[in-house]
Amino acid sequence: MPRKPSAATSVRDMGGMDALIAAAKHEGRLNAIALPRDWANYGGLIDGFEKRYGIKVTVANPQGSSQDELDAVRKGGKSHHAPDVLDVADTFARAAARENLLAPYTVIEYDAIPRNQKDRRGRWANNYGGYISIGCNAKRVKTCPRTFADLLKPQYKGKVSLDGDPTRSGTAFAGVYAAALANNGSFGNIRPGLDFFAKLKKKGNFNPVESTSTAVKSGQTAIGIDWDYVNLEYADQFRSKGVTWRVAIPFDGTFAQYYALAVNRHAPHPAAARLWLEYLFSPGGQNLRLQGYARPALLAAMEQDGTLDEAAAAMLPTVEGTPQFPTDAQLEKARDIVDRGWAKAVSG
Repeated sequence: MPRKPSAATSVRDMGGMDALIAAAKHEGRLNAIALPRDWANYGGLIDGFEKRYGIKVTVANPQGSSQDELDAVRKGGKSHHAPDVLDVADTFARAAARENLLAPYTVIEYDAIPRNQKDRRGRWANNYGGYISIGCNAKRVKTCPRTFADLLKPQYKGKVSLDGDPTRSGTAFAGVYAAALANNGSFGNIRPGLDFFAKLKKKGNFNPVESTSTAVKSGQTAIGIDWDYVNLEYADQFRSKGVTWRVAIPFDGTFAQYYALAVNRHAPHPAAARLWLEYLFSPGGQNLRLQGYARPALLAAMEQDGTLDEAAAAMLPTVEGTPQFPTDAQLEKARDIVDRGWAKAVSG
């Protein structure tokens, strides 16, 4: 007997993909949050989903942070305007799972997702990721920095931005982690990252303006620490606007991380929410990620089964070695240190 969408933990529970699609089309709407169109090709993904299924996607607070997403779920409760789905840094996904904010749901491709990139109870799974990079407006900066050590040079006074506050933004938190690795820190010791930004602030190089697309386009952000897929998208997006945005992955602080997708336990459109996850984890959805320079979580599996868009994969920046990731315990320790120490590091 098929389950109702809000109780379905897999497409099998819905009676198959056709039944899930029919239920989602009947709902006709998906409430998303904090999905900028120029982030990991969300523009292409949203357009593709709407065209394929005839389901309208609305995005609240497009420039919001991972913390903003969790706040919206808590505040939305069971209302019709609450977010259906989340896209958050995996530390925030773990926090949401502990708080019982997420509905267990395993997509068809669940078994192909690397074990360390998913929740064993299916409450979240990583969908895409990338490396921390340094973007630079070459028309406003004579010599663009390529490493974290470079960022401390006096020629970058007032120019270096993060994409948000690391106590609320997964991207900015990753920037602090990368800075720690570049300064004799480790996955178990993020404190050198805080020390680096304190030094950056003391030297006058830190720019508190968030490195958003608007800030990059307007010139408020001359140097932005962000994911490689975000900075590479800015390079494409603003080339015709007269902005020459150059991107470097700093070899002294190489840090990779993935972003997790999840369904709100009280999703007002539970079938559409589950269909959205199936779409984003399908080969088509994963290849659309590649077109936005993001690394799909299923990249290795798709290479094996021949579904990978090899031309798009060839456009990814070359990175030496195999990415390593902090353990859950290391992430939680790092999160606590940053939450307690960030304001002091950049105050004054």
